[in-house]
Amino acid sequence: MPKPIDLRKLLAERIANGLHRKSITTCSSWAEAYRMMPSKGGATHWSFDQFPWTRDMHNSSDELCVGQKAAQMGFTEMCLNKCFYSIDIEGQSVLYVLPTEGNANNFSSSRFDPALELSPHLQQLFSDVKNKGHKRAGGCNLFVRGSKSKSGLKSDPVGRMFFDEVDEMDQNNITLAFERMSGQVARQAWMISTPTIDGKGINAFFQDSTQEHFFFKCPCCSKLTELVFPECLVITAEDPNDKALLDTHIICKECKGTIPHADKSQILKSGIWVPSHSDRLTRGFHVNQLYSCRLDPWKIAQLWLKAQTNQTDEQEFYNSKMGLTHAVEGAQLSEKQILSRKGGYTSQDCSPPNSFVTMGVDVGKWIHYEIDQYIFKKQGLTNDINLLADCRVLKAGKVEHFEELDALMHRYRVASCVIDHQPETRMAMNFANRIDGRVHLCIYGNGASGKTVRMHAEEEHRVTVDRTSWLDMSLGRFRAETIKLPIDISQEYIDHLQAPVRVYKRDQNGNPYGVYENTRDDHYAHARNYAEIALQVGATAFGSQDVESPV
Repeated sequence: MPKPIDLRKLLAERIANGLHRKSITTCSSWAEAYRMMPSKGGATHWSFDQFPWTRDMHNSSDELCVGQKAAQMGFTEMCLNKCFYSIDIEGQSVLYVLPTEGNANNFSSSRFDPALELSPHLQQLFSDVKNKGHKRAGGCNLFVRGSKSKSGLKSDPVGRMFFDEVDEMDQNNITLAFERMSGQVARQAWMISTPTIDGKGINAFFQDSTQEHFFFKCPCCSKLTELVFPECLVITAEDPNDKALLDTHIICKECKGTIPHADKSQILKSGIWVPSHSDRLTRGFHVNQLYSCRLDPWKIAQLWLKAQTNQTDEQEFYNSKMGLTHAVEGAQLSEKQILSRKGGYTSQDCSPPNSFVTMGVDVGKWIHYEIDQYIFKKQGLTNDINLLADCRVLKAGKVEHFEELDALMHRYRVASCVIDHQPETRMAMNFANRIDGRVHLCIYGNGASGKTVRMHAEEEHRVTVDRTSWLDMSLGRFRAETIKLPIDISQEYIDHLQAPVRVYKRDQNGNPYGVYENTRDDHYAHARNYAEIALQVGATAFGSQDVESPV
């Protein structure tokens, strides 16, 4: 026989639960009450012990918040808590954006689903969780999308948005996603990421924010201080494999007293965020791994020592460990390097007799071009035609209409031209058809490695190249001093060539690779690149006898 229900007890429990719910007025209190985390015993309530700097972040109500962070500092878990709180307490639908659809699906399976499974409260809250990209909780929705899908970002209104790993996203679609909140009275967006280079992605937003840093009272001198590199990291070995490295420790930059790693959680508990700019609308947060309560200081020191001889580790140290932007030495052309290649001539109105001339064209609002003469060396230890030739820039400029390129082709007797296949593919193809056989549309993409040029069918007028390898070659001429510029080259040209920055990353298997990023207009840099590619395309198309020129 079933046990009779104690109505008074049930009523008392419901009243108590109701009062408890009403007492939860902040996201941090919601997280401590309802968010469950995995533990050895199964599950335990969320605690700020490991990430004390995130408490105030949980409770921020500013319309736009930015987190420029080191890796594994609790920012993503904070965003998850904000998501659930927004749906449960504020009754707001949420959009969570990751770099790709694959990232979004994996994130939904590995982060959202376990959070729901561990928390009885969240299980009751969500009524439909089968769809990885769309989970329903009563009248609210949780959308998980990749940044490359325009259709997934512009439908269905939401009141809260979260962008996770901003630097890996399609930057143009971020603005599109913001339109999802345009009709909401109460709205908030969070953007978090490890940074890459200055002025790109998360750093562009952080620069316009309050730029807050986490300060705490030093247990040795009682001064309010922060942890910064290198002042606060005492590295006790010079070899990354030396056991003496285990003695590496954190110190206060004010008094040089030791801050015990084991006591960090308690020491940082009463820390506060201090803004560098108090008059800005966007709130920005920055924290590095010296604050980590989980990562031993010697592991940070080990990567720093490896970074002294490895550019990939150097990039990773500053981006992932320190949460700072960084460009390794030689990753970007300097204005001095470019100006040093000015020769004793002005821009030419035509090409010299018996010269091999190429043109590179980058298409944007304006059509930027570079016209080059290549002078071939008599001897060389390589078959690489780009390495056997010195480059003399005849003219660099811009036009409004594709038809103006025809006149340049004829006036300079251009033997080979490579043009950007996007964004005006049809116009570029018409240009190639008018100048039959000498113009090719360039695709930066898969199917080519190193400096190989993959030729498509003749009638397609297309080639595919590896973007990074060719930019290494075309911009590398300034370091190798195998290029000359007219003395009246424009400042715009000089600025554009400084825009690409070589960033070092690791793929999913841990293998290092380089990729060029930019934070401003770089049209002339790509016109320079296409003109360089045109040399090899021309040599392939016409044969070596046609590319000989006087020394």
